[in-house]
Amino acid sequence: MQKRTIVIGLIFLIMALMPSTVLAHDDSLVIQYGSFLGGFTHPVLGLDHLLAMLAVGIVSAQIGGKAIWTIPATFVGVMALGGVLGLIDIGLTAIEFGIALSVLVLGVAIAAERSLPIVVAMVAVALFAIFHGYAHGAEMPAIAQPWLYAFGFLTGTAIIHLIGVLIGDIPKHYEVGPTVLRVLGGGIAVVGVLFLVGVL
Repeated sequence: MQKRTIVIGLIFLIMALMPSTVLAHDDSLVIQYGSFLGGFTHPVLGLDHLLAMLAVGIVSAQIGGKAIWTIPATFVGVMALGGVLGLIDIGLTAIEFGIALSVLVLGVAIAAERSLPIVVAMVAVALFAIFHGYAHGAEMPAIAQPWLYAFGFLTGTAIIHLIGVLIGDIPKHYEVGPTVLRVLGGGIAVVGVLFLVGVL
């Protein structure tokens, strides 16, 4: 089970790192496969979205208890609201900055391996979810059916959170696990910095 989880996680990461020329754009996916798959792939194929959403799952697993479901559920719920705001284009600014900052902060939280209070973590992920959701809504292809596309990106997000929770749980069963997770968190934080400075 644990090996399968790792393999699934690696597949998601490899997909996100593939050149954009290899992957179909959202418009093409919507035309070929429909609105749901177009929305589903949006968080999966964007490295910034993917890392942030994996990190949300990992942080929730580190905190443990009811945080395992309340933190990801908060993210998905608030992201749906952000998606609506993006779709109607309320003029929210600094979207990319907010998304990059979420990758950095969540990576640092994983690396620090501190058990944050659930309320603090929920408020933080809710704030970040607004930016992620807004980006999904604003970038929704005009040809997509909005509710199917939204259901797609919410489903993709929930699955990434689940994978993050499983990844966050694995280190509890191995002596070197916590160290590996701290290194992973540090790597995510570094990528967040690269997003912030415009390298990625």
